[in-house]
Amino acid sequence: MMATTTMWVKLSRRLGMDGNPLRRRADKIEAWLTPVAIAVFLALCPVVAVGMSAWVHADNAAAQRAEHSGRAVKAVLLQAAPGPAESDGGANTWMVWTQARWSVGGVQRTGAVPVPAGSPAGSTHTVWLNRAGAVEVPPASASQVAGLADTVTGVALAVLAVLLAGLTWLFRRALDRRRLARWESAWLAVGPRWSHRG
Repeated sequence: MMATTTMWVKLSRRLGMDGNPLRRRADKIEAWLTPVAIAVFLALCPVVAVGMSAWVHADNAAAQRAEHSGRAVKAVLLQAAPGPAESDGGANTWMVWTQARWSVGGVQRTGAVPVPAGSPAGSTHTVWLNRAGAVEVPPASASQVAGLADTVTGVALAVLAVLLAGLTWLFRRALDRRRLARWESAWLAVGPRWSHRG
């Protein structure tokens, strides 16, 4: 019981709620800056997470609609794709552009196509073509979209935290400048009386 009481006394003193008559208004405001910044961050976290995830999924859906307006064809690699072969089911595989051959409307085409790194020569891969017949990057998989959404959300939350920390720091600086100005004016009023020799 005593430890809990001591903890509440320390917390109330820290937040400027202890009734100390020497505590100025600026001191009370400064005491609440960090708790308010944390509360704002926690309140905005779900909003930012949902917003960023919705934005990534909407952007990807629009890209997939545009890509589905084209067509998919099978291409045979003419050379091996550089880089290590996928080792974890493709979860961390990156795409590289490699020379391949494919057929569109009975016409043979050759060019660079995006394929997973490490793909061997002679292997067959699906290639996405737009309406003009140009090769495009394939649509992202559900796991890639989820990973991108997580990354974008993490970056947005980090930016929010830095922004709130910066605003808190700026408020503290403004309060410090105000207190120093008041101390200086008070000293200019009182100082000559103390240093007066009579």
